[in-house]
Amino acid sequence: MISRWFELKETAITLRKQGLSITVIERQLGISRSTLSGWFKDIQLTEEQRTRLMKNRHDGWQKAREKAVEAHRTQKALRLLNAKQAAQRTLEQIDLSGPILDLAFAMLYLGEGTKSGATSLASSDPKILKFVLAVLRHNYGITTSMISCDLHLRVDQDELMLKQYWSQELGVPIERFKYIGFDKRSAGKPTYDHYKGVCVLNCGKIAIQRKLVYLYNLFCEKVAMMESS
Repeated sequence: MISRWFELKETAITLRKQGLSITVIERQLGISRSTLSGWFKDIQLTEEQRTRLMKNRHDGWQKAREKAVEAHRTQKALRLLNAKQAAQRTLEQIDLSGPILDLAFAMLYLGEGTKSGATSLASSDPKILKFVLAVLRHNYGITTSMISCDLHLRVDQDELMLKQYWSQELGVPIERFKYIGFDKRSAGKPTYDHYKGVCVLNCGKIAIQRKLVYLYNLFCEKVAMMESS
């Protein structure tokens, strides 16, 4: 019985000798793999044909990898977009009133603030410190003249340049930057360009720190009680 693909046999054999894989020929001609394997079993490929076949396989794997990477990037972009939209929906439900700002400040202070002796918070991220300054101004009437800043840098960093950087980012006059410390443990280790050291915001009013400490403790206890009630 003549195979229903017999008319394509010569075409398939020609493609095989040109270095195409069985998978590609199967896909292009719609011929079953078992039929192709039978047709190709006696074909002796030359060294050049084998080299071409291996190159085509390699190119196919490379294209498959590139497609997989692109698919992964697309999926990640969609996940990030979904996360951003969810965050935006949550933010739209929040009234940025004084108490909400205080609570957000307190929870940040729980992780990053000095717990005794001063109202002080450190970060390497200007965005966080801009938030702190905004809440201090809005809720407590603190002006930049009431703020002092310290910088903690690595040994190879430029003090003046980073004073200027943080002063411009935060809108705090450069003369309000008081203490500059260098981490001697970083000697001989190059610093990444994006790292601008750690800036410490200091506010003289200890009453703010005391309120924040009480607020985050009481809030954590209140939420924990929700689980047990």
